[in-house]
Amino acid sequence: MLRFIIILGAAFTLYTAWRFGPITGLGFSAGALIAYLSFRSLNKAVQSLASRIVDAKQPAHGFSLVNGFFLRYLLAGIVAYVIFTSSSQAFRGFLFGLCTPVAAMLMEAGLEAYAALRRGY
Repeated sequence: MLRFIIILGAAFTLYTAWRFGPITGLGFSAGALIAYLSFRSLNKAVQSLASRIVDAKQPAHGFSLVNGFFLRYLLAGIVAYVIFTSSSQAFRGFLFGLCTPVAAMLMEAGLEAYAALRRGY
């Protein structure tokens, strides 16, 4: 998933910059970067929570999980505000860049479906 987000972010950044201009491309790349960091942070938080559930001997650090969620949305909000106040074109690109994980999930689902059909499931 993370590789798909990077690949799609780079490819769509180039396409967006070529098709809609460099300012929109920069906005898209900022959105894709925030989406990548957010998804990576969410992935680590879920893995940490799952390991904490499985291994009951590990002390609970719920405060760091809550801070991770809060900081992820705070970062996205600050970047969105700065981009929104500077350029509407860059803000549109930013919003589309935030949707990069959705496209990566669709690619991952297609790849898994192809692999399942190829194995005869």
